Amino acid sequence: MIKRDRYLDLLKNKMHNGLIKIITGIRRCGKSYLLNIIFKNYLVDELHVDLDHIIMIQLDRKSFESLKDGNNLVKYVNEKIVDDKQYYLFIDEIQECDDFVACLNDFLYINNLDTYVTGSNSKMLSKDIITEFRGRGDEIHLNPLSFKEFFSQYDDFDEAYREYYTYGGIPLILDVKTDEEKIEFLKKLFLETYIKDIKEKNKVNDIVLDELLDIVASCIGSPCNPRKLTDAFTSRTKKTISPNTIKTYLEYFEDAFIIKKALRYDIKGKNYINTPYKYYFTDVGLRNARLNFKQIEVTHLMENIIYNELVIRGYNVDVGVVEINEKENNKYVKKQLECDFIINKGNNRIYIQSAYSIENLEKEYKEKRSLKNIDDSFKKIIVVRENIKPSRDENGIFTIGLKDFLLDENILNL
Repeated sequence: MIKRDRYLDLLKNKMHNGLIKIITGIRRCGKSYLLNIIFKNYLVDELHVDLDHIIMIQLDRKSFESLKDGNNLVKYVNEKIVDDKQYYLFIDEIQECDDFVACLNDFLYINNLDTYVTGSNSKMLSKDIITEFRGRGDEIHLNPLSFKEFFSQYDDFDEAYREYYTYGGIPLILDVKTDEEKIEFLKKLFLETYIKDIKEKNKVNDIVLDELLDIVASCIGSPCNPRKLTDAFTSRTKKTISPNTIKTYLEYFEDAFIIKKALRYDIKGKNYINTPYKYYFTDVGLRNARLNFKQIEVTHLMENIIYNELVIRGYNVDVGVVEINEKENNKYVKKQLECDFIINKGNNRIYIQSAYSIENLEKEYKEKRSLKNIDDSFKKIIVVRENIKPSRDENGIFTIGLKDFLLDENILNL
């Protein structure tokens, strides 16, 4: 069993808070497993809750078909509560109920009932939750497996990392044995689940949507905006599409938790830059599947994996811009240097560069240049693929290996 202690702790901290706990996340990331196995075991083994005080309903199962009717669901739950002790209600795929918002509101009035639900398909994506449950729901967002969770099933770091950057962290991938089966599993999952959900929810059946997703997948970590993507789309497909349509389709992908947008921040000007921004895939295996595993670029995938790990660890993650004046041909020219990530948690800020390798002084100069031009006292770190001992140079810039970064969640507190 893969421990997902980070999310179990979130559930424990939100118990009995008077709100509906809503577990969201991309399809097949383990929401049902977290609720029905991990959290249930905690209630039974640690808190000694009686099984008959845990009401478990899985609306995607035939045996619960009648409970898709909201009236039947409310009646069923009320009949299960026969005393004044604390009850826990777990409902999987809550969106299958025809009037689930009204039902969940009804459950809020049962004083000895603590309610937890999952939902992820075309009827219940991120914006729906914000709209329907404002002030009444508490969202716990579940990500695919972090590398550390994934690595718990391996003995060798390099083998695990190759598998992870190729096939990603959707939990079920660990049960698939051969490369051919993993490729087929991910491609089928993308086509028959994620794309189908997006098209059903938004009532679109446009090949442009599929083609745009391929373009986004091919340029992870590269600055882009609707206009740039429009130009790339026209160049690649010989079709014309408006920036507004591009923007709308990108929002569909974000709502389905397939991609995340990282905004650009002017470090010296201390403000956000509207465009361009960067996109990263929630799961790199799904990204690779979208491109038929033809673009396994280790540098870009490492950057995407670092981004995902930072998000999982609860940081707010932006990409940075450092503006400098540099003398060229006896005159000063403004230039923008990139800082891969600016991460914030409370008052703590850290600047991070992803560098697959620093093989010579020229490469070292390039990777450290933006960090050296940030004139504040916050920590500055370079993450390299090589397994090295953490070091600090005369400018206060730390260099750490990817293995330490992925496996030691305290490594950023050097």
